[in-house]
Amino acid sequence: QVQLVESGGGLVQAGGSLRLSCAGSGRTFSRYHMGWFRQAPGNEREFVARITWSGSSLDYVDSVKGRFTISRDNAKNTMYLQMNSLKPEDTAVYYCAAATGWGRQEFAYKYWGQGTQVTVSS
Repeated sequence: QVQLVESGGGLVQAGGSLRLSCAGSGRTFSRYHMGWFRQAPGNEREFVARITWSGSSLDYVDSVKGRFTISRDNAKNTMYLQMNSLKPEDTAVYYCAAATGWGRQEFAYKYWGQGTQVTVSS
């Protein structure tokens, strides 16, 4: 029904920047709120940021506020995560996800991308 594909991950030095993209497909894609999550080895998957498709509401985990920016481009059915001032603790696999409701919890998101690796060296 809804398929999500992330891109833009890679290796960057601390203090650098990356922009992740999440391309969506599906006839009802615009109905979904979207979010970014991340998971480091041995850690639980955690919420990073979320956005309504209209962009009317934004939310970030405290650890990325002021450094990360979530956005969307409706014409391209794509959302983005601009990641600035990256830190080694940002190293993780980053996932985009879609949900019909508005929430931070992982279980609220029904559709998930395959993930993209972000590695930040010190």
